[in-house]
Amino acid sequence: MIDLPNEFLDGLKGLEDGTSNQLDLITSSIPASKVSNRADARSLKEVLELVALIEKQEQERGTFKWFENPYGIDTLPKHKAFFDASASYNEICFLAANRVGKTICGTYAMSVHLTGLYPSWWKGRKFDKPIKAWAIGKDARATRDTLQKELLGGIGEWGTGMIPAHTLGKFFALQGTPQAIDVVRIKHASGGWSELGFKNCQQDVGSFMGTARDVILGDEEMPIEIYNECNIRTATTNGIIMLTFTPLDGLTPLVVNFCKRADYLVGAKPIVSVDQELDEDDAEQSVGFHTSKAVIQAGWDDVPWLDESTKARLLEDTPLHLRDARSKGLPAMGSGNVYSMPLEQVLVEPFAIPESWPRMYGLDVGWNKTAAVWGALDPATDTIYIYDEHYRGKEEPFVHAYSIQARGDWIHGVIDPAARGRGQADGKRLYSDYKDLGLNLFLAKNEVESGTLNVQQRLQTGRLRFFKTCVNLQKEYMLYRRDRNGRIIKENDHALDATRYVINNVERMISKKEITDTTGVKYRETRYNI
Repeated sequence: MIDLPNEFLDGLKGLEDGTSNQLDLITSSIPASKVSNRADARSLKEVLELVALIEKQEQERGTFKWFENPYGIDTLPKHKAFFDASASYNEICFLAANRVGKTICGTYAMSVHLTGLYPSWWKGRKFDKPIKAWAIGKDARATRDTLQKELLGGIGEWGTGMIPAHTLGKFFALQGTPQAIDVVRIKHASGGWSELGFKNCQQDVGSFMGTARDVILGDEEMPIEIYNECNIRTATTNGIIMLTFTPLDGLTPLVVNFCKRADYLVGAKPIVSVDQELDEDDAEQSVGFHTSKAVIQAGWDDVPWLDESTKARLLEDTPLHLRDARSKGLPAMGSGNVYSMPLEQVLVEPFAIPESWPRMYGLDVGWNKTAAVWGALDPATDTIYIYDEHYRGKEEPFVHAYSIQARGDWIHGVIDPAARGRGQADGKRLYSDYKDLGLNLFLAKNEVESGTLNVQQRLQTGRLRFFKTCVNLQKEYMLYRRDRNGRIIKENDHALDATRYVINNVERMISKKEITDTTGVKYRETRYNI
């Protein structure tokens, strides 16, 4: 005959804090005195069955097991702001560090919208009828292992996710991915059935067309083409798009286009684009300027479950260029961007370039986009100023040549010998075509990595500056980035390539006075629109 130890009873109390009725039932089932082996075994079996029942009920409580003590919603103001934002905004982006619960936030919001079972503290939008929704992951397997797991439960654990088990209805499997769900029905509190479809960013954009949606959740950053299509899906329903991701790829087109039209909530740091300048101190007061989009940022310091030693260890293991993204949720310069110098530290107000300063332009040619940038060297400080740009697409060479000559037909230029999208031979042919049109051109030294290093060194030492009027160069600078393997992504970099040609070939720079002294030709005065 045995008595159950106090340690065992204490362990039971940790199963379900606050469920006094169930614990009283367990405690009352323990024999007060020694009984027969058979009775003792029967009592122990009943206790274990009750323990299993409590565990099962806990697992199947869905959203009701989240944002309770010790991490109640009042301890997580950034997460609360994400939920509250849906009352006023249709597009909500949660730029969050790793390990702060961004996926939990997204799936929690999706669950309460699907079921209509909103917590008492909820101040966001509420749907009083069944909805149609999408949950979008990176690929089919990642969607199954993250979004599907958090919403429905893991493989073999149906009903243990965010959505309470008793609300789950009929589902349809996704072909080609084992244990993956395509569509599932969820019982709404109003009595009808909501519909949730699982999608992923590897699918063709066409698969996102044609159907209206009330709520869309994107976990991890999606291509901007898919995001635009999702935006259209919610337009007719006045629906909600929620994005939750860590901005590991830096200032991507999606991040820039979303953030430059957004309000920044609860201390989020503005991402200033060349199309919208916003003082950081005025960011939170600007709410209402753009009423469609909201940005919330959360880092390691915003959650109570990461202590200082854990944060230090995680940061030490994180590559330098990803630290701001992984620890703060900030897609700052350096979070995957090739050039880490903040753009505002590179820009200067335009000024009249002294005629004694050597000048040159770099030319990057292509049918979709041809770009040229003009640089001038201050001999006293060895500082190069990029002071003008030409940026046009789908035009014949003579159109570009006319625009370039208008900036000063005495200025030398350098051109990429392997012109974008063409072979080396075609690049040289274009070089000849532009020379025949009257341009003073030389073939550029166009090494990418070494040239990029030269540009980076000048930026960091303050010896390369851009005039604020070079807006296309600024846009490219913000988007120029490396992939997660450290390779430069060669896209949307026409003006930056032309800038690299200038830096790589600085010995070709020459002043108007030097040309006049050498040739005896007196050039007309060139006026710049600065």
